[in-house]
Amino acid sequence: MSISSLRALLVLSENWTLSPRPTLNDLVDIAVRAEAVGVDGVMMSDHVVLGASAKARGLPFNARDYAMPGNQEPDSSWPSPYMVLAAIAARTSRLRLVVGALVSPLRHPLVTAKDLATLDQLSEGRLIVLPTVSWHDEEYAALGVVFHRRGAIMDEQLEIWRRAWSGSPFHFHGQHYSFDDVWLEPRCVRPRGPELWFGGSSLHEAVIRRLVSYGTGFNPLGQPLHHELAALDVALTAAGRGRDEIEMVGGLRGNFSSPHEVADLDAALESLEEQVASGYRTFCFKPSMFTDDLHDVVAISERVVRRLGEWG
Repeated sequence: MSISSLRALLVLSENWTLSPRPTLNDLVDIAVRAEAVGVDGVMMSDHVVLGASAKARGLPFNARDYAMPGNQEPDSSWPSPYMVLAAIAARTSRLRLVVGALVSPLRHPLVTAKDLATLDQLSEGRLIVLPTVSWHDEEYAALGVVFHRRGAIMDEQLEIWRRAWSGSPFHFHGQHYSFDDVWLEPRCVRPRGPELWFGGSSLHEAVIRRLVSYGTGFNPLGQPLHHELAALDVALTAAGRGRDEIEMVGGLRGNFSSPHEVADLDAALESLEEQVASGYRTFCFKPSMFTDDLHDVVAISERVVRRLGEWG
């Protein structure tokens, strides 16, 4: 997969500061209108529950900034990405649908494989999934999953998904999951299932391994250091792959001069030039960084699409 043009990816979740506060139906409407102005995809991120320690690292300087590990109010709203994206799939035809930061170890992999295959069918193959081990130990405790085993759990899940989406019957016998031949239907639209992206706060060995083995996209939190990307290139080459096969997903980040004001969109767009030069071709943006008015979201989206079109 080689991407030449630049793409805009609208972050639909965590736009809590918009006024009026968007309903779930508002999010669906925004996605429909964003498709019409050229936005390439929308992203819905995931938490099942939050505990009191969700804000243990302190709240953001500006509430319009991104939700990050440990900076969230426990009552922050995280609707089911499956449900919202299914509704969007029914009303759009081109928009890619990204389940961002899916905390997969909290769910049984066969259930997740079925849900994602169904969503892939509803969207006619437009689904992308970014599985993650996440950061919130209270969430794991509430759902009865061992927090310190989350990496090993996800590794087994990824292999189970691969087998489930490649054809039935299939079986698996590992440390965390074990079952004999089963059939999982309906199948995904694409023979190998939805595209999988990987990311995180650093490009560590486990992320590289998962990306090389299963991934088609890289969506980090922040900008990886040069030596981290070099390590990714070495691993891809060893596996007979190259970075041109990986969709490099960057982001539009507002700079806040005070806790009370929105960021300047034009300044944020100019800051993308370095990412474009580094090979990033898809860019996440959260509209509520740049406006407090729900009714301005589509106009913000159109400006992002237009600016990326000038570069791409």
